[in-house]
Amino acid sequence: MNKEKRFEIMKRLAAERPNPVSELEYRTPYELLVAVVLSAQATDKSVNLATRKLFPVANTPKAILALGLEGLIPYIKTIGLYRNKAKHVIELSRKLLEDFDGVVPDDREALESLPGVGRKTANVVLNVAFGKPTIAVDTHIFRVSNRTGFAPGKTVEEVERKLLKFMPAEFKKDAHHWLLLHGRYCCKAVKPDCAHCPIAELCEYKKKSF
Repeated sequence: MNKEKRFEIMKRLAAERPNPVSELEYRTPYELLVAVVLSAQATDKSVNLATRKLFPVANTPKAILALGLEGLIPYIKTIGLYRNKAKHVIELSRKLLEDFDGVVPDDREALESLPGVGRKTANVVLNVAFGKPTIAVDTHIFRVSNRTGFAPGKTVEEVERKLLKFMPAEFKKDAHHWLLLHGRYCCKAVKPDCAHCPIAELCEYKKKSF
């Protein structure tokens, strides 16, 4: 795939969703960080249902620590892997208070030093909360990148590296949202909606269905 085709793909995805935003509900970098940690292997919808009850009660590291593990669990027990996630949220809140004065850092290395925060979570927080041009590769972005031929790779790291290399500069900041939402609502895993796809003729997928 050449750079002209990549540019046109992103131009069309951007036109379809001119003001893309995260579907996770949050008001502060800390709320976003907690929501992203909770969203691993879970839907944004299920996370939002939980945080709508949690955040009015506790939405700071200090308040979460005051809840404690057993106080936090009832709010998030509808989310998959809730017990491990509760531990991570408690531990990252403690580390934020101890090492960062309770403030979510806007630095990758610092973010990845927090319990439960890997590269993907750090990328989401850096991009969504701080406007940095990172691209967090989730299952949707991995699928779209490979299926279309935009940035094929066998691993998440390889796809991320190619996306950052090939993504036109003017689209890089919001590329994460455009690719993710396209994968979530159009280029679905089981049955991609090629008939209504804005980039169908640019896509290099060999098994298109119309």
